[in-house]
Amino acid sequence: MNNLIRLTEHGPELIRDDGWSLALTEGETVAGPRILSLDGWLQCQPAAVLGGLVPSADAVCLQPDDEAERLQPYLAVLPLIAVLFPSFRDGRGYSQAYLLRTRIGWTGELRAVGDVLRDQLSHMRQCGFDAFAVREDKSVEDAIKGLMIASPANPTGAVLTDSELADICRWCDKHGVRLISDEI
Repeated sequence: MNNLIRLTEHGPELIRDDGWSLALTEGETVAGPRILSLDGWLQCQPAAVLGGLVPSADAVCLQPDDEAERLQPYLAVLPLIAVLFPSFRDGRGYSQAYLLRTRIGWTGELRAVGDVLRDQLSHMRQCGFDAFAVREDKSVEDAIKGLMIASPANPTGAVLTDSELADICRWCDKHGVRLISDEI
């Protein structure tokens, strides 16, 4: 997957090609590790994976109508969870991410995929996303240059710690990124 921004303890990192590929339609073949639809993932996993005995080689992509709660029994075997934004105007993925982080307990990589644009990154982060596959026809460099934060964040009320704010400021200074904040 190209055009990926991943948040780390040192700040955002640009990932040119992380190897994961979306395969959301039945019978679609891709090279390398796959991110499958929830139903596709459930259908093709061996019993040992579904029973929580071995990790899955495949990741899951929640689509807007999927119930995030269906993933709870499989959290321990998933390498990452992606959430599809089929349109800039479709906000259901924000709710799915928030549920995964706060109620369901997902602590692994949570990746926004689909129609992901620069204007959404701040709100996506505040809902729990830590990786963003920026739409292929957009510049990932431009997306990361305008980092906007809100603390406390709406709608979640999340508040960045002083340490997190200092880390973000240092990273922005080092990389020449303009930081925009709507709260102090």
